[in-house]
Amino acid sequence: MTTTAPRNGATDPVTVEVVRNTLAAIADEMALDLQQGSYNMMIYEVRDFCCALIDKRGRLLAQNVGGVSHFVADLGVVITDALERFGEDGFRPGDGYLMNHQRVAGQHLNNMVTYTPVIIDGELFGFAMTRAHWSDVGGMSTGFGARGAGVDAWLEGLQIDQLKLIDEGVYDEKALKIIADNIRFPDAALGDMRAQFAACRAAEQRLTELVRRYGVPEVQAAIEEVFDSTEARCRTVVAAMADGEYHAHSVMDHDFADLDVPVDIDVTVTVSGSDMTIDLTRCSEQRKGSINARTLAGAYVAYKALTTPMEPVNEGSFRALNVEINEGNFMMAKFPAPMASWSVALPTVVDTVITALADAQPELIPAAHFGTLGGSFAFFGQDPASGPFVAQGIEGGGWGGRPGEDGASASVSVCQGDVRNSPVEALELRFPVRVEKRALREDSGGAGKHRGGLGQLTEIRNLVEGSWRLSMAGRHICPPWGLWGGDTALPGGHALQRPGGDFEPVNGRVNAPADSVARIFTGGGGGWGSPLERPVSQVADDVRRGYVSAQTATDVYGVVLDESGAPDEAASARRRDELAAVSSSAVSSASASSAGAAAAASPAGASSAGASSAGAEGAGR
Repeated sequence: MTTTAPRNGATDPVTVEVVRNTLAAIADEMALDLQQGSYNMMIYEVRDFCCALIDKRGRLLAQNVGGVSHFVADLGVVITDALERFGEDGFRPGDGYLMNHQRVAGQHLNNMVTYTPVIIDGELFGFAMTRAHWSDVGGMSTGFGARGAGVDAWLEGLQIDQLKLIDEGVYDEKALKIIADNIRFPDAALGDMRAQFAACRAAEQRLTELVRRYGVPEVQAAIEEVFDSTEARCRTVVAAMADGEYHAHSVMDHDFADLDVPVDIDVTVTVSGSDMTIDLTRCSEQRKGSINARTLAGAYVAYKALTTPMEPVNEGSFRALNVEINEGNFMMAKFPAPMASWSVALPTVVDTVITALADAQPELIPAAHFGTLGGSFAFFGQDPASGPFVAQGIEGGGWGGRPGEDGASASVSVCQGDVRNSPVEALELRFPVRVEKRALREDSGGAGKHRGGLGQLTEIRNLVEGSWRLSMAGRHICPPWGLWGGDTALPGGHALQRPGGDFEPVNGRVNAPADSVARIFTGGGGGWGSPLERPVSQVADDVRRGYVSAQTATDVYGVVLDESGAPDEAASARRRDELAAVSSSAVSSASASSAGAAAAASPAGASSAGASSAGAEGAGR
């Protein structure tokens, strides 16, 4: 292997760019290999996975484009834990490890990690890693994990803690049997696992080729320059923000156990020069329910979205960020806290961090998006024709209106990368279900000068008896909020209609006879700016397209339509004057009763040291 030192004490810039782009390309190739080799629709269709390269210090070298965003903070911790346990000399070529244990991984157990060491000429260089969603890992994990009262870490599924499953290329058959005997769909799960390891092996080969081409010192020097330049670009963005301390607060309905006790998300963002600190220490403490996690992902995803959202991610993406979070916080929970719903609060955490900076960057910050991990569903059981099955999917929701345009509709959350819904054709071909509706949800987006994106309405009929898992984290207490006078959006939920009955709300696992219909409806995004400032013609177009009802057009936007659906300009002008007078009167009354009410209702009146308007609980109502 070539070991030539960098020339003149500096790495050739061409080599730096080759290394930067090759690392990213390797991670993308891993993703393609994993998709093509997997058994589980959550991997090959929905793309609920990520692939990454990690160096021997546990630092992120690259993650595939579109890889699940909220996995990014929890990759290196698995490797640093392994290094502490086994040491650098404890790995051999051909080894392969399996890990999902919550003491380190901090997620629901369905998110299974595989990793392999990259050893070049006898020396450890780094690791290839995948994390992918298995349909079942035993316990109550079928679909998306166990949720609800009385659930503990062991009921949630099989905990696998740094298991060396492959020893120098040879699988441990006893360990494989133990895993297979404790999960419901072993053929699919172990098929996915082998696809994960195959992706890691491909990465080993590609990374070895890169290192042998340039030599270890040159590649390592290039990696450091990649980290430095990435950090510098992030710092440039933060330096353009006004220094200050910015605050926002939001609420999740409950933790899935104590249904009457909300979960607080309290964020303070401090900007000082090019440094940013995100303080999460005032969030709720560890809870009895399964909303707990052990992750910095909420802060990481928000920071990446604020700084360099379109650039590849690596360790340098977060070096200028300081996250303050206390042990025992519900996002830094101690094992054995239940974590099956680990990710449901993270999109709201991201929303709240970004909203806190509405005063610092009013020309960039959007209103809140639907703020959950979407309308997830799972239907599982025994098909008389084909045997056991589990069908899964994630339905997208609306994103918040933005300073220059409406929010996107029916899109997955900010935490989910390129995750997508399950195609109707694939669901109906593989499983005993029929998708009867998949449509945008009228009036679900918050009204505004720039309207919030729309949520989605999906109805699926099960053709055989089985169990539905229909569970959505609450954003009803604190629905997707608007900014700068924009309205809140409708939150989401689930319902089930049994044969001959009506749709009834559900939240959790329910048995369903054949010919039942599950309804999944997702929230919209908050509005940006006053609805009375939205051009009349755009409101009329929204009504024509079914995005906004005629009643909402008149009652909220102040747009009166004639029988043909065309706007009546004169009547609309009068209606808008009436609504503006009512709004002005309401603001005056609120100001008289509370000195702080006006500031709480609009970010324009909030100081950088106070609660931003943008506060998720009151903005834009």
